[in-house]
Amino acid sequence: MATDAKVDPEPHCREDDDNAPAAAADDEDTGAQVAPIVKLEEVAVTTGEEDEDPILDLKAKLYRFDKEGNQWKERGVGNVKLLKHKDNGKVRLVMRQSKTLKICANHFVIPTMTVQEHSGNDKSCVWHAADFADGNLKEEMFCIRFASVENCKTFMGTVQEVAESQGKKEENKDATVTADLLDKLSVGESKSDGKEEDTVVASDTKEAVKDEAKTEEDKKDEAASKA
Repeated sequence: MATDAKVDPEPHCREDDDNAPAAAADDEDTGAQVAPIVKLEEVAVTTGEEDEDPILDLKAKLYRFDKEGNQWKERGVGNVKLLKHKDNGKVRLVMRQSKTLKICANHFVIPTMTVQEHSGNDKSCVWHAADFADGNLKEEMFCIRFASVENCKTFMGTVQEVAESQGKKEENKDATVTADLLDKLSVGESKSDGKEEDTVVASDTKEAVKDEAKTEEDKKDEAASKA
Protein backbone atom coordinates (compact mmCIF):
# COMPACT_ATOMS: atom_id res chain seq x y z
CA MET A 1 0.00 0.00 0.00
CA ALA A 2 1.54 3.29 -1.09
CA THR A 3 1.97 6.00 1.41
CA ASP A 4 2.34 9.66 0.55
CA ALA A 5 5.80 11.02 1.47
CA LYS A 6 5.67 14.30 3.24
CA VAL A 7 8.49 16.78 2.98
CA ASP A 8 8.85 19.31 5.73
CA PRO A 9 10.03 22.62 4.27
CA GLU A 10 10.41 24.26 7.67
CA PRO A 11 14.03 23.27 8.32
CA HIS A 12 15.11 24.93 5.09
CA CYS A 13 13.09 28.00 5.88
CA ARG A 14 14.50 28.20 9.38
CA GLU A 15 18.04 27.87 8.03
CA ASP A 16 17.45 30.69 5.58
CA ASP A 17 15.91 32.80 8.33
CA ASP A 18 18.94 32.20 10.55
CA ASN A 19 21.34 33.32 7.78
CA ALA A 20 19.32 36.36 6.79
CA PRO A 21 20.39 38.63 9.69
CA ALA A 22 24.06 37.73 9.14
CA ALA A 23 23.84 38.60 5.44
CA ALA A 24 22.09 41.84 6.25
CA ALA A 25 24.81 42.64 8.76
CA ASP A 26 27.48 42.02 6.13
CA ASP A 27 25.81 44.38 3.68
CA GLU A 28 25.26 47.09 6.24
CA ASP A 29 27.55 50.13 5.91
CA THR A 30 28.83 51.16 9.30
CA GLY A 31 30.36 54.37 8.01
CA ALA A 32 33.70 53.65 9.66
CA GLN A 33 36.84 54.97 7.93
CA VAL A 34 40.13 53.13 8.09
CA ALA A 35 43.23 55.28 7.89
CA PRO A 36 46.04 54.02 5.59
CA ILE A 37 49.03 52.52 7.34
CA VAL A 38 51.55 54.18 5.02
CA LYS A 39 51.05 57.69 3.70
CA LEU A 40 52.32 58.10 0.15
CA GLU A 41 53.49 61.51 -1.02
CA GLU A 42 53.36 62.76 -4.58
CA VAL A 43 56.72 62.69 -6.31
CA ALA A 44 57.51 64.95 -9.24
CA VAL A 45 58.65 62.87 -12.20
CA THR A 46 61.03 64.52 -14.66
CA THR A 47 61.78 63.25 -18.14
CA GLY A 48 64.53 65.69 -19.10
CA GLU A 49 62.27 67.13 -21.79
CA GLU A 50 60.82 69.98 -19.72
CA ASP A 51 63.00 72.63 -21.40
CA GLU A 52 62.31 71.38 -24.94
CA ASP A 53 59.52 71.82 -27.46
CA PRO A 54 58.46 68.85 -29.63
CA ILE A 55 58.87 69.33 -33.37
CA LEU A 56 57.94 65.79 -34.39
CA ASP A 57 56.27 62.84 -32.64
CA LEU A 58 55.66 59.60 -34.59
CA LYS A 59 55.23 55.96 -33.63
CA ALA A 60 57.81 53.61 -35.13
CA LYS A 61 60.06 50.60 -34.61
CA LEU A 62 63.79 51.19 -34.23
CA TYR A 63 66.73 48.95 -35.14
CA ARG A 64 70.49 49.34 -34.75
CA PHE A 65 73.17 47.58 -36.76
CA ASP A 66 75.31 45.11 -34.83
CA LYS A 67 78.76 45.18 -36.41
CA GLU A 68 79.97 42.07 -34.62
CA GLY A 69 77.00 39.97 -35.66
CA ASN A 70 76.64 41.77 -38.99
CA GLN A 71 72.87 42.06 -38.55
CA TRP A 72 70.08 44.43 -37.55
CA LYS A 73 68.84 44.16 -33.95
CA GLU A 74 65.57 45.59 -32.69
CA ARG A 75 65.86 48.39 -30.15
CA GLY A 76 62.17 48.76 -29.41
CA VAL A 77 58.78 50.10 -30.43
CA GLY A 78 57.74 53.57 -29.34
CA ASN A 79 57.46 57.22 -30.32
CA VAL A 80 60.39 58.92 -31.98
CA LYS A 81 60.59 62.64 -31.13
CA LEU A 82 62.53 65.66 -32.34
CA LEU A 83 62.89 68.09 -29.44
CA LYS A 84 64.14 71.68 -29.74
CA HIS A 85 65.72 73.32 -26.71
CA LYS A 86 64.01 76.56 -25.69
CA ASP A 87 67.26 78.42 -24.93
CA ASN A 88 70.07 77.25 -27.22
CA GLY A 89 67.88 76.03 -30.11
CA LYS A 90 69.64 72.66 -30.39
CA VAL A 91 67.52 69.73 -31.59
CA ARG A 92 67.90 66.16 -30.44
CA LEU A 93 66.30 62.89 -31.48
CA VAL A 94 64.84 60.86 -28.62
CA MET A 95 62.97 57.56 -28.68
CA ARG A 96 61.65 55.51 -25.74
CA GLN A 97 60.17 52.05 -25.64
CA SER A 98 56.40 52.21 -25.17
CA LYS A 99 56.08 49.75 -22.28
CA THR A 100 59.28 50.25 -20.30
CA LEU A 101 60.02 53.89 -21.32
CA LYS A 102 63.65 52.84 -21.73
CA ILE A 103 65.61 55.18 -23.99
CA CYS A 104 66.63 53.44 -27.21
CA ALA A 105 67.92 56.51 -29.11
CA ASN A 106 69.26 59.83 -27.85
CA HIS A 107 71.46 62.09 -29.97
CA PHE A 108 71.65 65.60 -31.45
CA VAL A 109 70.68 66.39 -35.01
CA ILE A 110 73.85 67.97 -36.41
CA PRO A 111 74.44 69.67 -39.80
CA THR A 112 76.31 66.65 -41.21
CA MET A 113 73.52 64.19 -40.39
CA THR A 114 71.73 62.71 -43.41
CA VAL A 115 68.79 60.29 -43.52
CA GLN A 116 68.40 57.95 -46.48
CA GLU A 117 65.61 55.63 -47.54
CA HIS A 118 66.30 51.97 -46.74
CA SER A 119 66.78 49.99 -49.92
CA GLY A 120 63.82 47.75 -50.66
CA ASN A 121 61.46 49.34 -48.11
CA ASP A 122 59.92 52.77 -48.63
CA LYS A 123 58.58 52.77 -45.05
CA SER A 124 62.07 52.64 -43.54
CA CYS A 125 65.13 54.90 -43.49
CA VAL A 126 68.67 54.74 -42.10
CA TRP A 127 71.25 57.17 -40.68
CA HIS A 128 74.47 57.39 -38.64
CA ALA A 129 74.78 59.27 -35.34
CA ALA A 130 76.90 59.61 -32.20
CA ASP A 131 74.33 58.20 -29.78
CA PHE A 132 74.14 58.42 -25.98
CA ALA A 133 71.21 56.08 -25.27
CA ASP A 134 73.32 53.55 -23.35
CA GLY A 135 75.12 56.18 -21.28
CA ASN A 136 78.24 56.17 -23.45
CA LEU A 137 78.77 58.21 -26.59
CA LYS A 138 79.34 55.88 -29.55
CA GLU A 139 78.76 55.78 -33.27
CA GLU A 140 75.60 53.90 -34.23
CA MET A 141 73.82 53.05 -37.47
CA PHE A 142 70.04 53.20 -37.03
CA CYS A 143 67.13 51.97 -39.11
CA ILE A 144 63.59 53.07 -38.32
CA ARG A 145 60.37 51.68 -39.77
CA PHE A 146 57.05 53.47 -39.81
CA ALA A 147 53.50 52.26 -40.35
CA SER A 148 53.10 54.30 -43.54
CA VAL A 149 55.16 55.80 -46.34
CA GLU A 150 53.83 59.27 -45.45
CA ASN A 151 55.21 59.08 -41.90
CA CYS A 152 58.58 57.94 -43.21
CA LYS A 153 58.75 60.85 -45.65
CA THR A 154 57.67 63.29 -42.93
CA PHE A 155 60.44 62.05 -40.66
CA MET A 156 63.10 62.25 -43.36
CA GLY A 157 62.02 65.73 -44.48
CA THR A 158 61.87 67.15 -40.96
CA VAL A 159 65.29 65.78 -40.00
CA GLN A 160 66.78 67.21 -43.19
CA GLU A 161 65.27 70.65 -42.50
CA VAL A 162 66.57 70.62 -38.93
CA ALA A 163 70.08 69.60 -40.05
CA GLU A 164 70.17 72.43 -42.61
CA SER A 165 68.92 74.99 -40.07
CA GLN A 166 71.57 73.86 -37.57
CA GLY A 167 74.20 74.28 -40.30
CA LYS A 168 73.07 77.85 -41.01
CA LYS A 169 73.08 78.56 -37.30
CA GLU A 170 76.69 77.37 -37.04
CA GLU A 171 77.65 79.52 -40.04
CA ASN A 172 76.04 82.59 -38.47
CA LYS A 173 77.79 81.84 -35.20
CA ASP A 174 81.16 81.55 -36.92
CA ALA A 175 80.52 84.77 -38.85
CA THR A 176 79.66 86.58 -35.61
CA VAL A 177 82.80 85.31 -33.89
CA THR A 178 84.92 86.37 -36.89
CA ALA A 179 83.33 89.84 -36.92
CA ASP A 180 84.02 90.25 -33.20
CA LEU A 181 87.65 89.25 -33.68
CA LEU A 182 88.07 91.71 -36.56
CA ASP A 183 86.44 94.44 -34.51
CA LYS A 184 88.77 93.82 -31.58
CA LEU A 185 91.73 93.76 -33.95
CA SER A 186 90.79 97.11 -35.51
CA VAL A 187 90.28 98.68 -32.10
CA GLY A 188 93.68 97.40 -30.98
CA GLU A 189 95.36 98.84 -34.08
CA SER A 190 93.73 102.23 -33.58
CA LYS A 191 94.89 102.31 -29.97
CA SER A 192 98.43 101.38 -30.99
CA ASP A 193 98.40 104.09 -33.68
CA GLY A 194 97.32 106.63 -31.11
CA LYS A 195 100.17 105.61 -28.83
CA GLU A 196 102.69 106.00 -31.68
CA GLU A 197 101.35 109.48 -32.48
CA ASP A 198 101.58 110.44 -28.81
CA THR A 199 105.16 109.18 -28.72
CA VAL A 200 106.11 111.21 -31.80
CA VAL A 201 104.52 114.37 -30.40
CA ALA A 202 106.23 113.87 -27.08
CA SER A 203 109.62 113.39 -28.72
CA ASP A 204 109.13 116.50 -30.87
CA THR A 205 108.25 118.52 -27.79
CA LYS A 206 111.37 117.33 -25.99
CA GLU A 207 113.55 118.28 -28.97
CA ALA A 208 112.00 121.74 -29.10
CA VAL A 209 112.65 122.27 -25.39
CA LYS A 210 116.26 121.19 -25.84
CA ASP A 211 116.70 123.61 -28.76
CA GLU A 212 115.32 126.49 -26.72
CA ALA A 213 117.62 125.63 -23.85
CA LYS A 214 120.64 125.58 -26.17
CA THR A 215 119.63 128.97 -27.64
CA GLU A 216 119.47 130.54 -24.20
CA GLU A 217 122.87 129.10 -23.29
CA ASP A 218 124.35 130.43 -26.54
CA LYS A 219 123.00 133.90 -25.80
CA LYS A 220 124.52 133.85 -22.32
CA ASP A 221 127.89 132.76 -23.71
CA GLU A 222 127.86 135.58 -26.27
CA ALA A 223 127.03 138.16 -23.59
CA ALA A 224 129.85 136.90 -21.37
CA SER A 225 132.39 137.05 -24.18
CA LYS A 226 131.49 140.64 -25.04
CA ALA A 227 131.81 141.70 -21.43
